Amino acid sequence: METTKYLLPENNIPRNWYNIAADLPEPLAPPLHPGTGQPIGPADLAPLFPMALIQQEVSTERYIAIPEEVLAVYSQWRPSPLIRARRLEKALDTPARIYYKYEGVSPVGSHKANTAVPQAYYNKMEGAKRLATETGAGQWGSALAMAAAFFDMECQVFMVKVSYHQKPYRRGLMETFGASVIASPSNQTAVGRAILAEHPDSPGSLGIAISEAVEVAVSDAETKYALGSVLNHVLLHQTVIGQEALEQMELANDYPDVVIACTGGGSNFAGLAFPFIGRKLRDGVKTRIIAVEPSACPSLTKGPFAYDFGDTGHLTPLVKMNTLGSTFVPAGIHAGGLRYHGMAPMVSHLLHLGQIEAVAVNQLETFASGVKFTRTEGILPAPEANHAVAIAIREALRCKEEGVSRTILFNLSGHGNFDLQAYMDYQAGKLHDYEYPAEEIAMALAGLPNVNS
Repeated sequence: METTKYLLPENNIPRNWYNIAADLPEPLAPPLHPGTGQPIGPADLAPLFPMALIQQEVSTERYIAIPEEVLAVYSQWRPSPLIRARRLEKALDTPARIYYKYEGVSPVGSHKANTAVPQAYYNKMEGAKRLATETGAGQWGSALAMAAAFFDMECQVFMVKVSYHQKPYRRGLMETFGASVIASPSNQTAVGRAILAEHPDSPGSLGIAISEAVEVAVSDAETKYALGSVLNHVLLHQTVIGQEALEQMELANDYPDVVIACTGGGSNFAGLAFPFIGRKLRDGVKTRIIAVEPSACPSLTKGPFAYDFGDTGHLTPLVKMNTLGSTFVPAGIHAGGLRYHGMAPMVSHLLHLGQIEAVAVNQLETFASGVKFTRTEGILPAPEANHAVAIAIREALRCKEEGVSRTILFNLSGHGNFDLQAYMDYQAGKLHDYEYPAEEIAMALAGLPNVNS
C-alpha cells in the first residue's frame, strides 16, 4: 500500500522564517498611536516587546534566521508530519486527494509552540524575568507556559473566563508547567475590575484578556507581554509549517489546488498558507487559499477593514484589520481560540488584496466534521481545527459533485484531547449554532476610532 505519511529528516527543519511582507504587491498599513493617530515607532512598543521582536514586526526581509537555541527546541517535534487522509477520502467517496499537516505532535498539542519558544527566547535574552499573556482555549497559554519553563521564566496567563471553566485540563497543564492562570475578566487589573463592575457575569473575551495582560506588562519593567496570534512576528514564526509542507508535497509528488486553515487571530492560517501565497505572488502559481472562521465571530466575512484597537481596554496601538469592534464579546462557543474580535492585519490585508478567500461555518457542522475525521483518521481535532476539517470536507464533496480530482491541503492545527467535554456536549445534543449577532456587533463598531473617518 502506498504510504500516507510524508516525513522529512530531522535536519530539514527550516533554518529561516518566511516573511511575506517582502512579497506584498502593496505594503501593510502602519500601526498608529492611539493618542496622536500617527504611525508608531520602536520606542512605542518597547514597554511590551523585546527589540528583536519589534524588528521582526516591521521587517521587510524575505527570510529571518531562526536562532540555534530555538531550533534545538523545535527539533523535539519538527518537522511535523504531512498525512494523506485516505480513509477520509474513501468515506466521502471523493476523487479529491486530501492532505493534512498535523501540528498536534508538539509537546502541548498545537501549533502555538512554534512562536511561544522564540518569544520566550528573545525575551530571556533581553533580560525579562516574566511573561504576561492571554489565552482563549488554553492552547497558547499552554505553549507559552512550556516555553517559559524551558527558559526559566515566570508566566502569568489571563484565560478567558468561559474557557477557564470549560477547559480545566488546559488550565491544569499550564499550572503544571509553573504558570499562574487567572480567569478573565479578573479583579487583579484596573481593566478587569471596570468590566466586572459593569458586567459582573461577563464570560470574558480575548480582547479583555489582552487588556489585562498588557496592563500587567506595562506596569512592571521586568515583565514583557507575549501574544499568541495577530501580530506580524507571531505569524512569521509559524511559517515553519508551510515551508515544511512545500517540501512534503514534493515528496508526495503533488501540489495543493486548495489550502485551508481555521482563523481566529490568524496564526495557524498564516503558518501554513503564507509560504504558498508567497509562491503565488512570486511565481504565479494558482492555488486557492481559504481562511475559515466561526459564524459566531465572523471578523473576515462580516467585519469592516478598518483601524481598531486590538484589545477591549484600548491599551494597544491601532491596527488596520477586519474587525467586529474591540468591545464585541462573542458567544461562548467551544472553539475558544477563534473568539477574537479582529483578524491579523496581514491576513486582513491579503483578503483586501484578493489573495485569499474567507468563509464562516457554524459550530454543529464543525463538530460533525471533527467526529467524521476522528472515526476515519483516528485523530481527535481541536474544536478550532474542526473548522478547517469542515471546509476540507465541503471541498472534497464539491469535487465529487463536479466529477473532478483536486488536491486539498489543510492545517490540523492541534489535537482535541483536552477538549473532550466539548465533544461530549456535542454527542449529548447540548451544543447549538449561534446566529450572527448583528445588533451587538453594530454597537461595537459604533465605537471605532476616529482615524477611520
